Amino acid sequence: MGAQNILAYVGILFAMASYVVYATDPTQLQDFCIANNNSNLFVNGLFCKNPMDAKPDDFLFKGLNIPHNTNNKLGSNVTLVSAANLPGLNTLGISMARIDFAPYGLNPPYIHPRGTEILTVIEGTLYVGFVTSNLQNGSNRLFTKILYQGDVFVFPQGLIHFQFNVGKTPAVAIVGLSSQNPGVITIANAIFGSQPPISVDVLSKAFQLDKKVVQYLQSQFWMDNNH
Repeated sequence: MGAQNILAYVGILFAMASYVVYATDPTQLQDFCIANNNSNLFVNGLFCKNPMDAKPDDFLFKGLNIPHNTNNKLGSNVTLVSAANLPGLNTLGISMARIDFAPYGLNPPYIHPRGTEILTVIEGTLYVGFVTSNLQNGSNRLFTKILYQGDVFVFPQGLIHFQFNVGKTPAVAIVGLSSQNPGVITIANAIFGSQPPISVDVLSKAFQLDKKVVQYLQSQFWMDNNH
């Protein structure tokens, strides 16, 4: 192998290594980086305020013990704790959420494009699952489980997943996320509720639906249960 080929090969290895390192939130370069949520500038993350101005409240979020309103079409409510409302999380690569479910409430199919989710059932009984990306045989495999109090389930990053309260009483779950800003894409909302709307021709062909059915779905109110 010639010297140029060796250098090219080494360069590719470094590039791959860099990709792996930065596939999740980058590692912080100081003890903490309190988010400055008042900045009008946009960066990949949040600007830090002077660490000498840090105070204990920067590392505190109160109220995750409080049940949130599930009186909506889905019967669920997601309360996210991220760097946006807990500034001390900035650059630490984690966040969390509380999910409240009414009886038979649903957290509809969605993905986190930037984070893996791990869920613990605090109260109630949940039917949960995720769907794999396209497999070699062209199929998508569904993994599901019934979870009871104290059970833990993980949803890999970027895969469609859901949670459904199969009980007659309210349910509560706490989730951890491997990003300070995991993002969320609710599948139905994104497809049928985008603004401007996706072409009816595109959706009718993609889902093999009559165009009138697509138009009906696009005319519905697609609510967001994330707060």
